Amino acid sequence: MSGRARLALCAFIATMLAAAALLPLVDPVSWIVQAAILLAIQSGVGALARRVPLARPLTVLAQVVTAFLLLTMVFARSQAIVGVLPDADVIVRFGQLLRQGTEDVGQYAIPAPATASLRLMLIGGVLLIGLLVDALAVTFRSAAPAGLPLLALYSVAAGIARGSAAWLWFVLAASGYLLLLLAESRDRLSQWGRVFGGAPRAGGRNVSGFEAGSTPRAPVRTGRRIGAVALGFALVVPAALPALDTGLLGSTGTGTGPGGGGTISAVNPLVSLQNSLTQSEDREVMRYRTNATDTDGLYLRIVSLDQFDGTAWKSSERRIEDVPAELPQPPGLSPDVDRTEIRTNISAAGWYAQNWLPMPYPATKVSIKGRWRFEPAGRTLVGDRGQTTRGAQYGVNSLLVQPSAAQLAAAPAPPESLQKEYTKVPGSLPDVVKSTAEQVTAGAANDYERAVKLQDWFASDGGFTYDTQVESGTGSAAIARFLKQKQGFCVHFAFTMAAMARTLDIPARVAVGFTPGTLQQDGSMSVGLRDAHAWPELYFAGVGWTRFEPTPTRGSVPSYTQADTSPDSPTTPAQPEGTASAAPVTTPSATAACPPELRKLNDCDGAAQRNGGAVAAPASSPAPAIAGVVVAALLVLLLVLPLLWRVRARARRLGSGGRTPTDDAHRTLAAWREITDSAWDYGIEPDASRTPRTAAERIVRIGELTGLAADAVHRTAGAVERVLYAPEPGEPSSLAEDVRRVRAGLRAGAGRAARIRAVIAPRSAVRVRWGLSRRWNTAADRLKGRLAGLGHRPSALRRPSRQRG
Repeated sequence: MSGRARLALCAFIATMLAAAALLPLVDPVSWIVQAAILLAIQSGVGALARRVPLARPLTVLAQVVTAFLLLTMVFARSQAIVGVLPDADVIVRFGQLLRQGTEDVGQYAIPAPATASLRLMLIGGVLLIGLLVDALAVTFRSAAPAGLPLLALYSVAAGIARGSAAWLWFVLAASGYLLLLLAESRDRLSQWGRVFGGAPRAGGRNVSGFEAGSTPRAPVRTGRRIGAVALGFALVVPAALPALDTGLLGSTGTGTGPGGGGTISAVNPLVSLQNSLTQSEDREVMRYRTNATDTDGLYLRIVSLDQFDGTAWKSSERRIEDVPAELPQPPGLSPDVDRTEIRTNISAAGWYAQNWLPMPYPATKVSIKGRWRFEPAGRTLVGDRGQTTRGAQYGVNSLLVQPSAAQLAAAPAPPESLQKEYTKVPGSLPDVVKSTAEQVTAGAANDYERAVKLQDWFASDGGFTYDTQVESGTGSAAIARFLKQKQGFCVHFAFTMAAMARTLDIPARVAVGFTPGTLQQDGSMSVGLRDAHAWPELYFAGVGWTRFEPTPTRGSVPSYTQADTSPDSPTTPAQPEGTASAAPVTTPSATAACPPELRKLNDCDGAAQRNGGAVAAPASSPAPAIAGVVVAALLVLLLVLPLLWRVRARARRLGSGGRTPTDDAHRTLAAWREITDSAWDYGIEPDASRTPRTAAERIVRIGELTGLAADAVHRTAGAVERVLYAPEPGEPSSLAEDVRRVRAGLRAGAGRAARIRAVIAPRSAVRVRWGLSRRWNTAADRLKGRLAGLGHRPSALRRPSRQRG
């Protein structure tokens, strides 16, 4: 393998090793196989172009065209001409996929489903990085700057997909870059020839200091050792340094050993809440069964946000511990308050992966496998060391707390520590928040009446409208803007009511999770993306943290906040159903399976009943796509073969080939052949019956050559005549320069279409077919001769037959 071919292979390997950092982002990971195949074809085109050789810009251009054709074949086959050639519809299709991919990035948690839009972004990104690495390291022979695109690819992937395996992706990416550097250094070193160390001295060392008998591989081995040591330091040193808080993108801290320990860092689970609510398709997140007779108040709570610093609501950093067999009793819940224990068995979707566990509140017992930890203050479970909800099946025992309005109204003051922590408001909170809260709750006799007045003001009396297109925000400025414009979605209603409650000295926080979902025909409840929700929780001594619902048209208003209503009748004790813990249901919800036409008419439930449930679409096989890629690569190769042969033939004819008189004659005849073929490419067919002089006159006349180009044709024709007829042909002139002048003159005198055809589809490339035909005929004649010789062997050489006795 040549040095440049080895360098191209190392560039391919380095790109794929860096791309491995993208594996945690999307599930399934089969997209990387497709990316590797496309990148291999792109790298192969680059290697073939350099072999011709093409000019460096043309090599890069050939790879760009190849990549675009391959992406067209894979992602826009139905819009392309004959499935390969792009047109305007292909550009529109790519635009649609990129826009959808941008939305998918904000919508899905990691790992996201491998949608066509996300696969285009991933595979297209790998091809782009691979093109840059190949161009820098191989085409322009500068491997060191090729580390920049590799670093960009790794940094983007590692910044998004943080996890326990981050060190592995770093090792792979760094190893690929070191491999690329070593391949380039070996190639450069080989150009210097053998390494001589001088005469050996006593002790086995020579004058230069190398060991006696050292080979050119010794510096390469040294480079490997240096790279391994540097990579080891890069892994060990950060592990020994103090860890830094990674903020909103950081993963949760963990503790080790029995008895708990560790902390949970502040996170913001609202990053994709608005995107979830505005999705055109309501994708199913989870499905559950419960023995509760009424699921209106069965919200699936993920996490509570209890810290407000003026810029955002977020969770406080708190200690976490092992999940106990029985969770502690909810804080502040008095035995006098009615409650019913219910059982809920939940199956999360295979694509839904996040490290907070959705549960009814307050949970008393959780049965789940995996690495989960318990945070007592918020009564939440959080995944440890990369544990997520993806495909999780678990059961939750929880309490259906049913306080009366009288119990909430008579609630005593909360504990001082709780009051102090959950009524903090930042100094940046505008005065209008507190003044509006006092104005709305004027005349209320206690905190319960104030809370109900706030809820009703947001939900019905205050003139607010629900709108998911409003700019999201949870800080002080966003709250003031919401109170002025009176338009927003659940985030604005929940955070504003919680902030106003705190200004009235009512302990408040915000819960994030899902509303109960939609009842299915089989009795289960389906929870989709559009069920994502946020609501305020206010604390009342004797009852504990209590849900309120200020968002209009969303969720359900609690019965204890409504006048003249009695609590629901108690449900039966919790009895887990035998089928509740079955495998996750893969059938989409009625809304997800509803056609767009019926969705606009709000007739999805009827469609689901008529169709008897949705039918999952069969999984597509990657075999047709791979076959299409191979066919596309072959078509591209067939299209560029004439161009590549022509460039290769020109380079061979004009290259230096020796210094003897015979070599000079060969160079002169090759230059003349190149001139006649160049003229042929521009439509001047060669005429073998003419002498070189008359052929030159014909080329000048038809090609309309003048000046230096015409002189170059006549000069080369004269050199050919001397080679053919003169006893001493003499020294040839600068034939390569003459050929370039003739080609420039032919190009200047031709039209645009003729120039393009001369480059893309040169007529003289027919010589390839002629040459193959001659070789075929020669081989066939040779084979016939051998067969004829075998049939006419002398009789003495034939094997004698055995006689019968």
